[in-house]
Amino acid sequence: MYAIIATGGKQYRVSKGDTIYIEKLDAQADSEVTFPVLMLGGEQVRMGTPEVEGASVTGKVVRHGKGRKIVVYKFKAKKNYRRKQGHRQPFTQVEITAINA
Repeated sequence: MYAIIATGGKQYRVSKGDTIYIEKLDAQADSEVTFPVLMLGGEQVRMGTPEVEGASVTGKVVRHGKGRKIVVYKFKAKKNYRRKQGHRQPFTQVEITAINA
């Protein structure tokens, strides 16, 4: 069985035991989080409008961190304009513990 969940403006396909990296949540490490379910899949597919009634996905927050650095480099040819900037996106690692249908 799998579920499609929405968090942080993105959608993820998850199953029990999966580990996902999502946008940073305001939750402590080792705490439980609950996500709304947009679609349940398996032998029978259930679609939500927009969410499936009575269904939820629970997960355990493993840790918080920052992703790899990306380099943002801007320049304009022949104008001696150069700007270099780095960015590391914060994330939350979540382990899916149960899909409640």
